[in-house]
Amino acid sequence: MSNPLRPFHLAIPVDNLEVCRKFYRDTLELAEGRSSDHWVDFNFFGHQLVIHLKEKNSEEETINPVDGKNVPIPHFGVVLDMKTFKNFSEKLIQKNITFIIEPYIRFEGQVGEQATMFFKDPAGNALEFKAFNDLTQLFAK
Repeated sequence: MSNPLRPFHLAIPVDNLEVCRKFYRDTLELAEGRSSDHWVDFNFFGHQLVIHLKEKNSEEETINPVDGKNVPIPHFGVVLDMKTFKNFSEKLIQKNITFIIEPYIRFEGQVGEQATMFFKDPAGNALEFKAFNDLTQLFAK
């Protein structure tokens, strides 16, 4: 028996609420929801993303090699359909986003083939957006 997919809620720290608010609202074009002087809700492709004001942490970034690329850990994102991924990545390129990993096809011709891209928000939080031509490959081994 399968359960319907439910929206997730994710709260992340940011060190400058207004700069990050502008990034998520204007650069990523996410609809803004409720807010206070310490946090802002966004509609993250149907999920609830909340940015919370918090002082910058000096922890070193960790990376994990995947498909010959250095993937930042931790990171978060969402799986889009391929058309939305292509349109979204083209908008980000036009907005001069600095990518950690530019949009490309990972595991090309293999199980789990996917489009992916990584970049950071102004607070240094790493984001990954991905898409599959065949969504059944999402959890394929």
